[in-house]
Amino acid sequence: MKILLEAKNLSKEYIKTTGFFSRTRTSIKALDNLSINIKRGITLAVVGESGSGKSTLAKSLIRLIELDKGSIKFKNKNMRQISGDELKVTRKNIQMIFQDPYASLNPRMKIIKIMEEPLKIHAIGNSTTQYSKILSMIKRVGLEERDLLKYPHQFSGGQRQRIGIARALILEPELVICDEPVSALDVSVQAQIIQLLKSLQVEFGLTYLFITHDLRIVRHIANEVIVMKDGKLIEQGKTDIIFGSPKTKYTKELLASIPGNLLKRK
Repeated sequence: MKILLEAKNLSKEYIKTTGFFSRTRTSIKALDNLSINIKRGITLAVVGESGSGKSTLAKSLIRLIELDKGSIKFKNKNMRQISGDELKVTRKNIQMIFQDPYASLNPRMKIIKIMEEPLKIHAIGNSTTQYSKILSMIKRVGLEERDLLKYPHQFSGGQRQRIGIARALILEPELVICDEPVSALDVSVQAQIIQLLKSLQVEFGLTYLFITHDLRIVRHIANEVIVMKDGKLIEQGKTDIIFGSPKTKYTKELLASIPGNLLKRK
């Protein structure tokens, strides 16, 4: 299977300052010489506890966070060596779905404007073709044309995340980074959003990097899994193998923490 994105030796260190009179500086390695490959057409899940470096990894791949060192190649193009229009074009092909579906939507903008914005930034189509594209996508995620004239606060959390998904897909990306996309939602709504993501993946031929701390979700969506701890890659492999025969103590502890007997397929 062809590799879509290849990241090598990613490192990112933060300096935390504590104390008032006597200041203490502590180094925190959010990413510690981490390397991953994302194969085209699959869902790669990245799991780990809070503070393991998952979100730092996600944001660094689209340069929302600048790394201290390492290389990121997307379709053989070095993401850390490009800028300007070249970076803009590449970013069009890598979109992100964020954890908080309310914070990621501008509360002062109607949905039509939120959906329009990325199309205008990338100069895609005219007003007529843009509206047609927006209408098609908003319906595809389960909303209606009349919803385009509403504001984000008029929707439930699940509906807002559907809007976030529609906005991410409006540019027809190849890679979608899902950063804890269902963690802020009720369990029943989580299942609906996961099913939507799976059907969209098939329809549009998408590749997902799925960041989560919830292993219950991983089994239902991921082909492969990477386990992270303290910025390091602890274990990786196909989902069934990771769940059935985990190699490291940390992975075993993560699996054991799942409430109930949810490791077995129903």
